[in-house]
Parts: sequence; C-alpha cells; structure tokens
Amino acid sequence: MTDAAFAPVETGSRLPDLIVLAQETSSEKRRALLRELTEHFFGAGKRSAGEDALYDSVLTDLTAEMDTAVRAELSARFALSPDAPRGLIRRLANDEVAVAEAVLRASTVLTEDDLLGVVRSRGQAHLRAVSERATVSEAVSDVIVERGDDETLGTLLRNDGARLSRAATETAVERAKVNPELHEAAVQRKGLPADLLNDMYFVVEGRLRQQILEQNAAMDPVLLESALAAGRARVATGDGALPADYSECLAYVEELKAANQLNPTMLARFLRSGSRTSFLIALAQLADVDFHTASQIVEKKELDALAVICKAADLDRSLFLTFAVVIMGGEDNAMGKAHSYAKLYAELQRDAALRTLRFWRMRRGTAAAA
Repeated sequence: MTDAAFAPVETGSRLPDLIVLAQETSSEKRRALLRELTEHFFGAGKRSAGEDALYDSVLTDLTAEMDTAVRAELSARFALSPDAPRGLIRRLANDEVAVAEAVLRASTVLTEDDLLGVVRSRGQAHLRAVSERATVSEAVSDVIVERGDDETLGTLLRNDGARLSRAATETAVERAKVNPELHEAAVQRKGLPADLLNDMYFVVEGRLRQQILEQNAAMDPVLLESALAAGRARVATGDGALPADYSECLAYVEELKAANQLNPTMLARFLRSGSRTSFLIALAQLADVDFHTASQIVEKKELDALAVICKAADLDRSLFLTFAVVIMGGEDNAMGKAHSYAKLYAELQRDAALRTLRFWRMRRGTAAAA
C-alpha cells in the first residue's frame, strides 16, 4: 500500500473499512472489493482530498491484478467521469487497447502530455482511439499524422474536433492524394485550407470534384485571397520535363498571338491536326495556367477539368464539345460521353470555374518565378 493509504479521511466514511479489505489475497474477494470501491466512488458524493488520494491508490493497485475484461469494464465506467482518479486513468490509457480505448476516446482527465505519451509510444489502435476524441490538440494531431497509418489518418481527418497545424494538414493531403480511401475524408474535412482542397481536384472522382467546385463558389472573397496567398508559398515547381518540340511550338504560338490569330478556332485546328504540343501551349495561355496543368488535363482526358478552363474562358459549349470529342478519340461511345460532359459544362457556374482556375494558376505563377 502506498503513502496515500494513510491520508486522512472524513469521519463516518466507509472507505477505511474497504481499505482494510484490500489486504485480502483472494482474487475473487479483491474483484468484489474493486467493484464495491467503484460503486462507493460514484455514490460517495463530495469527497475529501484524502479520500480522492486513497481511491486513486487502491483502485490503481487492485486494477493491475484484474483480468482484461474487468479492466475494460472499469475503463468504460470511469471514462466519462470528469473527476476520475488521475493515476487510475493514466494506467488504463496505457493498457492494452481493449482496456485503453474507452478512456482514450472520452476521458477529460487525460492531459495533452498524457495523450502525447500514448500517441508517441503505442500502436495504431491506441492512436485511432485518441483520434476519435471530441477535441484533439494540434500537438497531438501532429504526432498522429506522423506515426499513424492511413486508417488512423482517415479517422483523424473525419474528426472535425481534431485541430491540425498547417504543416500536418499538408502532409495529410499529400498522403490522401495517393490513397482513394482518404479522398472523401480530405475533401469533406471542415476547415481544410482552400488551396489544399483544390490540390485534391485532379485525383478525386467526379462527385468530390463537384463538391470542390461548390465550395469554391461559396467561398468568401477575403478567404479566397488568403487561401491563394498560402498556396503560392507552397506550390512545388518541379512538374517534369517539357516535350522535345516545346520551343518550336511555343515560337509558332507566339507568332500567331502577335498576329492576333490565336483564337479558339485555331485551338480546335491544332487538336484536329495532331499538333498536341501547340494545342497545349495555346490552351495554357488561353486559361492562364501552366503548361503541365494543361497537359495533365488533356493527357489524362480530364474533361470536367477542361470544362472548368473553357467555362472560365467563356468559350462556346460547341467548341468545348469539339475539344472533348477529339481528345476522347477512338474511345467507345465517345460522342455520348462528350455530350454528358457538355451537359456538365452547361450546368457549371462561370464564377465557380473562375475561382477554381485561380488555384490552378498558382502553378503557372510559381514556375514563372522560378
């Protein structure tokens, strides 16, 4: 028994009698005592500091000797108690996950330092339990993003009560880009910085792309400018090598531009004639995005992204349809698919397209500065 057993208690308390019973060596009697002490704790009303210390000491000692099922029961019972014995809660939090998960998810007795100790040393199940807390501090979230697997990261991203630093959020989004199971968690995360949200556009499915467009359209202009500024400070410049005929095609496009002959009709002519690099350069200039963004849209047949560019440039729907049909080439039912994208084009708000395009233009601006 620790020194806490000798702390003073209030006169008339039954607690001293229970402490005497703690000397029993029978496991059944000690289990019964543990349950009786627990009931006594919750039914005791106002307790003195001495009694609190005794509860903490004796309950912690008794718990260490119980099997997993009893410890898990105790964890579930004390998890929601705001004045649960701190030593007991810390011990339960570091127990095996079947015991620890209840207090890790809910106990307000655990401090940030307690939680940091858990997420720095325990396994993924412990990290996921912490990720489900009503609130998770930035410091704790940073460690979870660093140590957690993708399942754990998804749990954290879906928890709007978890605060993530900018650096941790960037790391989380980079990981989400390459794992489709994290796409929805990232796109739907409340408060995800808009520039990072738009980074997800080219890797997610159509339903989530539409959500990104809708969020862009609804964004406050002041927040939009702030998001763009944050994005410009982050966007990488190394997007890959340019095609071999880039310089020659760029010179030709510049000649057409100087002669005021670079227009949407000329873009369609480039595409039909197989002048892919010239088309991409012209499309990039028309939309004021970088060459690699335009190339990604066309090479991967991202027709909904092409719709964003064409809508922002205020091109006629028939011209967009021409681009779509040629880009889809020999695909089965190319015309039918193109018409479905033409419907998307007609429904797309130009303001949403313009706002989305501003995020894509960050790449062009950063590359130019480099």
